[in-house]
Amino acid sequence: MKTFFKKVFSIFLRFGTSIILLIFLFKQVDEKVMLGLIKNVDKSMLFTALGVFSLAYVFCFLRWWLLLRAVKMNLPVKRIFISYCGSIFFNLFLPSTIGGDMVRSIDLGVHTNRPREVVATVLLDRLSGYVGLVIIAIIALIFGWQFVEDSTVLLSVGVLIAVLAGILLVLFNNIVYTKINKLLDSPSAGKIREAIKNLHQEIYLFKKHKQVLINILLISFAVQIVSSYSYYLIALSLGLKVDPIYFFVFIPVISAITMLPISIGGLGLRDATMIFFFAKVGVCKDLAFSMSLVSFCFILALGALGGLIYVFTVRHRRIQRHQSPAVSSQG
Repeated sequence: MKTFFKKVFSIFLRFGTSIILLIFLFKQVDEKVMLGLIKNVDKSMLFTALGVFSLAYVFCFLRWWLLLRAVKMNLPVKRIFISYCGSIFFNLFLPSTIGGDMVRSIDLGVHTNRPREVVATVLLDRLSGYVGLVIIAIIALIFGWQFVEDSTVLLSVGVLIAVLAGILLVLFNNIVYTKINKLLDSPSAGKIREAIKNLHQEIYLFKKHKQVLINILLISFAVQIVSSYSYYLIALSLGLKVDPIYFFVFIPVISAITMLPISIGGLGLRDATMIFFFAKVGVCKDLAFSMSLVSFCFILALGALGGLIYVFTVRHRRIQRHQSPAVSSQG
């Protein structure tokens, strides 16, 4: 019961964070100007932006599918797609991307009776996405530093690199992992230590699948390029013309901050960071906020579509769940 109330409180806290941030931001902008910008949007450019934005989701699905195949989880593409649709739907109102990852982990974990392996693929999927995000940010910062030249941006990218290095060392370096494990050597950390141990073992096995790792990193690279470019197209549709290099520098950093589980679906947090970073290159708050809200509408539309697919396939999933032992015997 105590754990339940803690979870409920955590959800309300994140809702509160999103609402407070949005209220604060709306007080900082001219709503009439924003409404005018959105009303006069270039519709053809906007739909192009939506198409490119959607392509990032396709790449993300492909990346997860490859990881599942690597552990010989030869499920029908339709079944994996349904689970993925559920994750993008639950991302809308659960903490950042973590909520959606939990949903697809549980959904396929129960279906296949191989929860540890499913969780490992989800975590590696998320990690490879983060690697691609950091690589794009580094490359863009190197080539675009003459345009940005801002210590805050440099520090932000530096933090992303440090966090990534730490995660990779813990997961793929046995020496560092052993030391971390020793730090958790206490009765109260038993479950945490066991969870980390299981995940480390599962993820460590992927070192054997070098070609798969290369492929998913290339896909992650493509995801970040497509995602950043889609924001540039959103800006063009709103009449904002700035050097596209800013989007390849800022969007990966904004995406990383939005992953923090302190808001619901990144709402409020994404808008605040968008305004903060683009203000550094002379973009007014009204335009930056409008860009963020349009991108959220894209996320909302794709999440709702994913939700419809997930809900209307409930019966199909229940039937398949009874057949899961046959599936789990593969590999």
